[in-house]
Amino acid sequence: MSEPEPDRPLVRRDDDIEYEPVSAAEGLSKGVLVGPEHGTPNLALRRFVLDAGAEVPKHTNDIEHEQYVLEGEYTVGLGDEEYTVSAGDSLHIPAGTVHWYRNEGDDPGAFICAVPNGDDAIELLE
Repeated sequence: MSEPEPDRPLVRRDDDIEYEPVSAAEGLSKGVLVGPEHGTPNLALRRFVLDAGAEVPKHTNDIEHEQYVLEGEYTVGLGDEEYTVSAGDSLHIPAGTVHWYRNEGDDPGAFICAVPNGDDAIELLE
């Protein structure tokens, strides 16, 4: 693969995306669709899959993120509130907001997450 060229058009195919388990949560995997390693200067776009029965513990991030639910139905905790989300729903999670995920269904959930490039510290709260 050639070196990414910053700020140049890019097309990545579905079969180019590699998914890896997220160490902080069993049953959660992440694929980077586009990001700084591909030459994007400002944003990274990632796809997460939340297996049936999986939970992501309460945590915070140093950066904001926006999410779009692609499939499934699962619970998202934001601060002191819980929301059931499903395909077509969108979320904004400001930097520093306590959040978590729980998939009590029989089918996986999946969502797209857009984040600004740069350093991010994740703090687990449980």
